[in-house]
Amino acid sequence: MNELESYIHHHFGISPVDCQRVSGLFVTETLDKGDYFLRSGKFCDKLSFIETGILRVYVNLPEREVTQWIGTTGFFVTDVQGFMFRNTSRFNMQALTDMRLFTITYEGYLMMGKLVPKWHEFEKMFMGKCFVMLENRVFDLISMSAEERYHKLFDQNRELFNQVPLQYLASMLGMTPELLAGFEGKWFLDFCQEHTSCFAPMFDLIKN
Repeated sequence: MNELESYIHHHFGISPVDCQRVSGLFVTETLDKGDYFLRSGKFCDKLSFIETGILRVYVNLPEREVTQWIGTTGFFVTDVQGFMFRNTSRFNMQALTDMRLFTITYEGYLMMGKLVPKWHEFEKMFMGKCFVMLENRVFDLISMSAEERYHKLFDQNRELFNQVPLQYLASMLGMTPELLAGFEGKWFLDFCQEHTSCFAPMFDLIKN
């Protein structure tokens, strides 16, 4: 199984044979760093699974950019307004790194119901998982402090802090870059205090 087939099989319980039928409708697509998966004002007629790489979803407002989401390995990406309802997109989707995707067109997506008899059941499960993820994000924004949101993202996906510009992460978390930088600095100081014996030789060198 490739990464897409493994994901579908693991998360939706589709048989290996049906996984192959579904994945056969996808084609491999690559994006170079800086390339756009989608630009605002355009129709999105594809759904992609991220095999490798990082994708930023953002919108341009009159005075600033707002990062709506950072997509990483193992996530699906599309613009629901365009893909499901045939409306133009408000979002830009840009590769922050080189990317490799498995992509299916809207026409190919419609074919799934003919290839896999139970596909509509799996589709409901897929959409349900998407709504749960959205519900959790909204709940975090209204119930957690900025620092709590920072710690949650750091604990769940800390590699992003080495790969994604700070201002994008801050925007996605609903805070200023300065506030996020302050949380990072506080985390580093707390880490140093908890591991004083490890850092003592370095501090001695600095003093000398």
